[in-house]
Amino acid sequence: MILRNSCFRPIGLWLVVSLGAIAPTAPSLAQPLQPATPPGSATSPGLGTSSPLPFQTADDVPKLDSAYRLGMGDVINIRVFGAEEYSTQAVVLQDGTLTLPRGGQVLVQGLTLPEAEAAIANRYREFLRQPIVSVIPANLRPVRVAISGEVKRPGSYTVAAATNNNDNYFDDRFPTLTDAISQAGGITSRANIGEVVIRRPVGGGEIQTTRYDLWELIQSGDLGNDIVLQGGDEVFVPTATALTPGEATALASANFAPNSINVYVAGEVERPGQIQVPLNTPLNEVLLNAGGFNPRANRGTVALVRLNPDGTVLERQITVDLAQSINDEQNPTLQDRDILVIGRTGLARVGDATDILLSPITRVLNSILGIQALFD
Repeated sequence: MILRNSCFRPIGLWLVVSLGAIAPTAPSLAQPLQPATPPGSATSPGLGTSSPLPFQTADDVPKLDSAYRLGMGDVINIRVFGAEEYSTQAVVLQDGTLTLPRGGQVLVQGLTLPEAEAAIANRYREFLRQPIVSVIPANLRPVRVAISGEVKRPGSYTVAAATNNNDNYFDDRFPTLTDAISQAGGITSRANIGEVVIRRPVGGGEIQTTRYDLWELIQSGDLGNDIVLQGGDEVFVPTATALTPGEATALASANFAPNSINVYVAGEVERPGQIQVPLNTPLNEVLLNAGGFNPRANRGTVALVRLNPDGTVLERQITVDLAQSINDEQNPTLQDRDILVIGRTGLARVGDATDILLSPITRVLNSILGIQALFD
C-alpha cells in the first residue's frame, strides 16, 4: 500500500499542474473547453464557417500604422481564440462603440488596435478566463486628408485607395501615402520625395510631424515606406533643390507620378503643337518628338516659356546642344504646360519680310498676268 501511494502521488501532482496550466484558457467554468483555432485559420465560426477572415496572420497583414485610431465607420474582425462563438465582425458606430456577442457595447473611439484588443478582452473577462483577443481591420473608414506642395492639384481629398491587383499589395481597406499623392494628380517634376512631411493629430490637441523617404519605396520596393493614412492627416511634398538625371528618370517611372504632362512646341519644327510626354522629359527629347528643326529654324537657341503656379511667366533662352545629357543649363527637364518657341534664322526672317513687302505688287502682277492669259 505504501508502495502504491508513492507511485501514484507524482502522477496525481502532474495532473493537478497540467489542469492548472490549461484552466486559464478555458472559455468559462461552465462550458467545456473549445479547441483553439490557429491564427492562420481561414474561417471564423462566429461569422459562419464559410466566411473568410482576411489577413489571418501577422505576416499577411500590410503594415498598418500602429498609431491608427479607430473611428466611426471602421469595420474590424474580432477573433477570440479558443472561444469562436465570441468572434465577430463589428462596425464602429456613431457614438464610438461597437457591439460584441454577449458582451454588449464597448467604447473603441480613438483607440489604437492594441488598445481596442485590450478593451474588448477586458469586457470578455466577465465570461472568459484570460481571453486572447485579436483585432484585424476589415474596412477602414474613408480617409479625408489635405495635401499641398509639389503635387499637380493641391487640396483636400477623400482618399481612394488603389485597387487590389498583382502590382499592389494594399487593397481598398488601406489607403496609403502614394494613393493620396496619385489622387492629387501626382507629383510635379520639382518634388522632393525624400522628405515628404505628414502632420497627424494624435489627441489632446497635439500634432505629430513625421518625414518619410519615398525614394526607398521606389528603389527597394519596401512597402513599409508607403504608410497608411488617417483622417485629418496633412501631407506636404517639398520642393527639390536639384535632381540628378537618374533621380529624374526614377521619379518619372513611379506609380504616383502623373502618366504624362503637356508641353507646347511653337515655331520652326516639323510638327508644332501640343505634345504629351512623361514627367521630367528633357528639352532635347521634346524637340525630337516634335520632328526636329525644319530648314528655317534657328538651331542655336530655343525660348522656354514657363507658367508659374502664382500666375507669373518666366522666359529663358536655352542654348541647344543635342549631345548634352540632362542639365539645367542646356537640356533642362520640362514641366507641365511649358512652351518651347523655336525662332527663324536671319535669312528666313529677311525672306519673310521681303515677301510681305512685295506681296501687293505680286498680287497686281498675278492679276494682270491672269487677265492676259484669258486672251492668249
